[in-house]
Amino acid sequence: MVMWARLHRAAPVLAAASVAVLAFAAARLALLPGVAFWDTGELQTVGPLLGTAHPTGFPTYVLLGWLASIVLQPVGEPAFRMNLLSAICLAMAAGLTVDLVRALTRSTISGVVAGLGMALTPIAWSIGTHADAHALHLALLALLLRLLVAWEARTADIEGGRADSPGSGAGADRYLVAAVVVFGLALGNHVLVLLLVPSVWLYVRAVAPAFWRRRRFVLGCAAALGATLAVVYLELPLRAGIFRAPLVYGRPETWGGFWYVALGQQFQGSLVDPFGDLTGKVGQLVGLAAAQFGPLAPLIPVGFVATAVRRPRYALLTGSAALITCFVAASYENAEIERYYLGPILMAWTWLGILAAFAVDTLTDTLQGRSIAQADRDRRLVPREGLDGASPARAALAAAVGLALLAPTLSASPTSFAAIDESHDRSAVNWVDHALAVMEPDALIVSWWSYSTPLWYAQRVEGRRPDLTIDDDRTRLDEGLGDITDVIDANLGRRPVYVIRVDPAEVALLAGRYLLQPIDGVDANDLTRVLARRESGS
Repeated sequence: MVMWARLHRAAPVLAAASVAVLAFAAARLALLPGVAFWDTGELQTVGPLLGTAHPTGFPTYVLLGWLASIVLQPVGEPAFRMNLLSAICLAMAAGLTVDLVRALTRSTISGVVAGLGMALTPIAWSIGTHADAHALHLALLALLLRLLVAWEARTADIEGGRADSPGSGAGADRYLVAAVVVFGLALGNHVLVLLLVPSVWLYVRAVAPAFWRRRRFVLGCAAALGATLAVVYLELPLRAGIFRAPLVYGRPETWGGFWYVALGQQFQGSLVDPFGDLTGKVGQLVGLAAAQFGPLAPLIPVGFVATAVRRPRYALLTGSAALITCFVAASYENAEIERYYLGPILMAWTWLGILAAFAVDTLTDTLQGRSIAQADRDRRLVPREGLDGASPARAALAAAVGLALLAPTLSASPTSFAAIDESHDRSAVNWVDHALAVMEPDALIVSWWSYSTPLWYAQRVEGRRPDLTIDDDRTRLDEGLGDITDVIDANLGRRPVYVIRVDPAEVALLAGRYLLQPIDGVDANDLTRVLARRESGS
């Protein structure tokens, strides 16, 4: 019995750490080995360089990426380190989810189910395989929820006359201030966290209605948020200005340029007809849930009901947040929008964890012949370390229910792994090696974003081909160089000129205006050299 008690006390920490290790291992198995195209290549570049990324700049991610690129130097090249950072973020989110659900249910086993299930859900698993600011968003969101739940618990201690218990009293305020700082860091990472503002406001009102009358403390929280945002967002003007980085997006060193990047003005208008075709959007959401959760998808609303019964304030927080996020994501038309559902996926797994604990409690109460009221009173007397240690029999029942709930995700994991595995993807690495080898010295390439980012990485991080000028659409806009034909005409005859474009209209324009020599493929959709202007009428 002594050994059982010791294991019970250590179980929460061991469980969270074990799930974090398993989540990291799963991401590491599928991890992208090197540089990539698109935004991944950009983040793999600006992180090690402490540069500035495309809107909204992601300064928290860039700062952390720079730190990771230093700390993780022994493990591989800079691009790999940035990929590994995402695996670490997924592991952090999984471990925090274990602790979050344990705090909500007093069941470590239910926490393990939620943490491991979340990490193996395809969208979450995929985000841990390559450099992506959404991986850090997931980790910070899990931390934010955990701090808010801890604040609620400490506030309840005070209201229940348990002000002398460890961590209560002034400790409740510290948890909320910590949550404010984490929110600021999350906002500096991705503006998606702004969608949580109404939900957090409702939650704070529900937990501590008199909170808003504590003006000095409210002002203190506002100051903590402002200071956090100032610290992280200063990275943009500083690294674009007096401490200029080798790669800068836009002009964030200027007043207008800063807000252009920070507010994501480039993407204004991406929210299309939010109230249109709601039936179709609900259908798409149901399909997404089925693809991510499999047979567990119908249990998600059941889990939310169980959460509303057991933890109504947490249900208010996460239910409203998931609803708002899904509403916006369903109408947002830009890039890989599935990543916007990471928050609702995390929240859904916490509901399923609460449902598992609810099922175990119901079965235990039925077997012991206890009334609901008596069972609730008994559970409130159990220490926060957990209900699973009440008896080996209860732990066995909790394990059986948890395994049944986790079984669909575990059984689908080979299929999920095959879909998200990037461990053998060297397409960007091979393309860059080839492109740098075939382009002549002092060449100019009029490139397109997806190809520009790995070229920037090769040149500015790895130091290859410093003679090459990489002219991206963003470069032309920032430097006022005109359109692609202006750039080509200004350099043609003076230096070797290459193009790679994806817009069919641009490909046709180039074919009609210039004599081209395809290096790869048959036209300027692949790497192509521009030889000369076509003569009029030719």
